[in-house]
Amino acid sequence: NFWTNMQPYYNYRNLNEYHLVNPATMRGQQLMDAGRVYFTNMTRLDLRRSMGFRNLDTYCVAPITVQGAGTLLPLASYDFWAVGLGCCSGNAADFHCGEYNNPKAHSGLRLLRDDQRSFFRLAVQQAESAYGIKATHPLFFYWNEDNQAEMNGFRDEGYKFFLIGMLAHFAWQLLS
Repeated sequence: NFWTNMQPYYNYRNLNEYHLVNPATMRGQQLMDAGRVYFTNMTRLDLRRSMGFRNLDTYCVAPITVQGAGTLLPLASYDFWAVGLGCCSGNAADFHCGEYNNPKAHSGLRLLRDDQRSFFRLAVQQAESAYGIKATHPLFFYWNEDNQAEMNGFRDEGYKFFLIGMLAHFAWQLLS
């Protein structure tokens, strides 16, 4: 319970929060300590350049970019990526992770699991090769509308399982 729910909550609280991040003007190196990022309202996922890498699970990525004049603008470096597990086919641009289709989603919680980061990086490298783009220092985020609600979900689940564990222990003690 602690490692699954409470540790991510505490990590997100301890990492920095950034507002109005513009993927066209900011680089991944500038947000190395980010846990919660709120992008500008013109930020979109470029689903046409999504990619998946399969290694037991399918590691799905889609670049976070900027929309201008009704079209997605090309970036010098695609350093911000939305990620998810098992929500794409791996061989086509069909990213369906998180709130990918929510027009109000402009924020992301940072990927915290080190054991998954290298596989997402491999998916980004495949996208770089397939689409002729560059990702100098990619950062990975779970795309959503409300970072605070997502964080509180971790906390609430942790409290719930703690209380269930306590009640089960007390019931066991009463029956013994």
